[in-house]
Amino acid sequence: MKSHTSDRIKIPPGFWTGLRRLGIAAHDVARKARLPLTIITEPVVTTAQYFAIWQAYSDLIGDTAKGIIKLATVFETTKYPPSVLATYHARDYRDALNRMARYKRLCPPESLRINEEGEHCTIDLEWLDTEQPGPPMLVGITLAFLLELGRRGTGQPLTAQLVEFSHTMGDVSVLEAYFGCRIRIGAKRNRLTLYRCDLDRSFVSYNEELLEILTPVLDRSLNEQKRSRSIAEMVKWIMKRSLTGGRFDIRAVAKELSMSDRTLQRRLTEENTSFKHLLTQARHEQAREYLADPSLDIKEVAFLIGYEDQNSFYRAFRLWEGDTPSNWRAEYLLRAGIY
Repeated sequence: MKSHTSDRIKIPPGFWTGLRRLGIAAHDVARKARLPLTIITEPVVTTAQYFAIWQAYSDLIGDTAKGIIKLATVFETTKYPPSVLATYHARDYRDALNRMARYKRLCPPESLRINEEGEHCTIDLEWLDTEQPGPPMLVGITLAFLLELGRRGTGQPLTAQLVEFSHTMGDVSVLEAYFGCRIRIGAKRNRLTLYRCDLDRSFVSYNEELLEILTPVLDRSLNEQKRSRSIAEMVKWIMKRSLTGGRFDIRAVAKELSMSDRTLQRRLTEENTSFKHLLTQARHEQAREYLADPSLDIKEVAFLIGYEDQNSFYRAFRLWEGDTPSNWRAEYLLRAGIY
């Protein structure tokens, strides 16, 4: 049975408090979003409603960039939900970011993927259980908060190395002043790039005793959420995050799910599927999504879904769709009225 965890999103009280400090009334946001006023007192919403609330705030505040910075900096630490408190009181910036990525799963639809390489640390914002991209305001707030977390935790005026957004974000100069770096608009992803050396900075807000209380509770909630979702659904989601450029095996997925590859195989069999079948589905679905973007060439699409050889991708796509990737894209764009 498929569980739609992203259809039960809880809005923290601190959100409404932050809006109030900016002079925006919660009921004005609700009305602008065309949602019932009960979302203020019973703040559990669907993904569509969640996105509508963020879009309503964006419309009311005016410029996207200014709205991002205002809300990211106005939040009071005491109003953070437990999942965020656990990051604020982490040992250092790296520990905080890893906790944020882990506990973000408790508050979909956002998902964070962290990668450390060389002198850089990249954090990609992705969407869990939904193909609909979030409003630019939500994207900007999420990335700004990750830097804000480091600044508050370390007590240092940290800057980013690069910030990339896939959509327009209002007054870019405002964002560049806040992040302390160049902002790239129209990128293929929403990404925050930090200086890796900053991740070693200790948090002045480190609270070992509080973490000993919060961590078991949050981990238990995370495990309960994992069990409520089908294994097949989780496997396919992990696959889609990790397909790019190479080989992909069941051990890597099993490790992320904290189980052995044998246990994972058994669980998938119980759900009448297999790792190979899910990998094919994930590649097929991602191929269609990427081909719908005319800015990506066919060779890049092949790489993004894990094919080192473009010819292998062509053969696979013919089996899936009965046509070549080029012909499929041309017909799709024609129907969509893009060309």
